Amino acid sequence: MKNSPQRRSFFKKSIVLAGAFSSGSLFNQLYAGDFEKKANLYKDLSPAEIASNEDYWSLIQQAYPASSSPVLNLNNGGVSPSPQLVLDAVDRYDKMANMAPSYYMWRILDQGREPLREKLALLGGCDPEEIAINRNATEALNTIIHGLDLNRGDEVIGSIQDYPNMMNAWKQRALREGIVYKQLSFDFPIEDDQTIVDMYRQAISSKTKIIHVTHVINWVGQIMPVKKICQMAHEKGIEVIVDGAHSFGLLDFNIPDLEADYFGTSLHKYLSAPIGTGMMWIKKEHIAKVWPLLCDADPVRDDIRKFETLGTRSFPLEQGIGEAINFHNGIGKKRKEERARYLKNYWAERALKIPGVNIHTSLKPAYSCAIAGVSIDGMTPRVLESTLLKTYKIHTSPISYENINVVRVSPHVYTRPTDLDRLVNALEELAKK
Repeated sequence: MKNSPQRRSFFKKSIVLAGAFSSGSLFNQLYAGDFEKKANLYKDLSPAEIASNEDYWSLIQQAYPASSSPVLNLNNGGVSPSPQLVLDAVDRYDKMANMAPSYYMWRILDQGREPLREKLALLGGCDPEEIAINRNATEALNTIIHGLDLNRGDEVIGSIQDYPNMMNAWKQRALREGIVYKQLSFDFPIEDDQTIVDMYRQAISSKTKIIHVTHVINWVGQIMPVKKICQMAHEKGIEVIVDGAHSFGLLDFNIPDLEADYFGTSLHKYLSAPIGTGMMWIKKEHIAKVWPLLCDADPVRDDIRKFETLGTRSFPLEQGIGEAINFHNGIGKKRKEERARYLKNYWAERALKIPGVNIHTSLKPAYSCAIAGVSIDGMTPRVLESTLLKTYKIHTSPISYENINVVRVSPHVYTRPTDLDRLVNALEELAKK
């Protein structure tokens, strides 16, 4: 079968599109002009002021297929959907790769990793030589947790409100190697940084080597005072690992400004990158001493790429991250953070006025952003979640864990206030029963 001119043209265009950061990127073709026009139209508004401007956000909402889903997705803290251009990019890369996988994956798409590394580093405000690209926060943080040399009796401090996959990694090291894993317990919401910092400080002993802290607590959205914890820990010669799964792509910060030693995140949450994409950051001076989770020819080298010897992976997903970054940058970090916080407060402030409805998250800007926990007197989280889904077609996440019993609600930039009215009306009806 001969190659048609159209087929040859498709692959020429596809190869150009393999560079998400080129002038031919899908974002530049489809959205850049409109985003710029909207931004110029409201250039005099601060990010906090534009957060409630529905005309501005309507353009962004329309870019997400999820905005028209019959099921209202308010579990973006689990996995966020992608804008259409990210789905289209992955589809094009996938079709390209499947014409001759080993050629297009290794010789074409794989060449996009270094530009992608640079753009992720720019987004994180850090050195590209400190960024490794992987599949999710679990992989990133488990690489660090299992890669650090610790001896029997060395202590690690975390909390029972950390993410289970990270807690289990530390528990496995404790079981297998005899390290000591201490866990604090917080009664959220807490609206005082010093209270949190002091709890970590008081748990430190002469054997403490690592503090593991979650930037945004996934269960209820509490923002932890990471920088203050890191500063306190470093004064005592202790290193800090930060779980940034729910902060990166949402909060306006640069990774080095946290003053942590290690950081891991998922990109398929608030960055809206393809599902199954993640990133790890290790301070340059620590790279050599962290062993790769998967084998490398030189596991003690100080090259961050030693953590990317994963064998065959999904190159289309990886390269789709680039278009998600373009879309994110088109909005802007601070605008995105303020919009997410506005949406959380929009529904939570109304829900607080309903008798029998409880909010388990601070509404102060310093202590939460997109995520909040809600409960109704007399209903378990599981019953509330299932009723919201079955009766109202609202998807949330039920949490009954330790001292937290809530339904987690987490909107995104494509969520409309009218969607959240639907949630508040549902809560009011259920609270009356």
